[in-house]
Amino acid sequence: MADVERREASLTPRDWFARWFDDWPQLPRWPDLWRSRLFDVDEPMRVEEYRDGDTLVVRAEMPGLDPEKDVEITVSDQTLHIRAERRQETKTEEKGYYRSEFRYGSFGRSVPLPAGATEADVKASYKDGILEVRVPVDSSKVEARKIPVQRS
Repeated sequence: MADVERREASLTPRDWFARWFDDWPQLPRWPDLWRSRLFDVDEPMRVEEYRDGDTLVVRAEMPGLDPEKDVEITVSDQTLHIRAERRQETKTEEKGYYRSEFRYGSFGRSVPLPAGATEADVKASYKDGILEVRVPVDSSKVEARKIPVQRS
């Protein structure tokens, strides 16, 4: 046993890094750690975006939220910002037993809007835990402009 300890103590930095990289496949990955209950955090807001004709549709999973109190949607600088705050509290009272738990946090996503997006006509709806934001896009306003190249 003393030989093992002596060898470990005499590892050079190069040997230590080599051993660390040999063990790399067994080490936990950061995304797995964040998803685990080790840190007890929610995953970031899941978002999907697609075009429906002349409309950009952004859908976000937000189960258990009150859209009027907990969700804020803003548009600025050709970017759609979705922010939400989750407040969850549970209380259990039984004979000789009381337990209270709470969990809270805020999360958000920013989605760049395509050229020609009409920021003034953005509409949002919430149904069955899914927030849907619809942004009209006027493709006729988007014109490609040729840039001349000058010789130096």
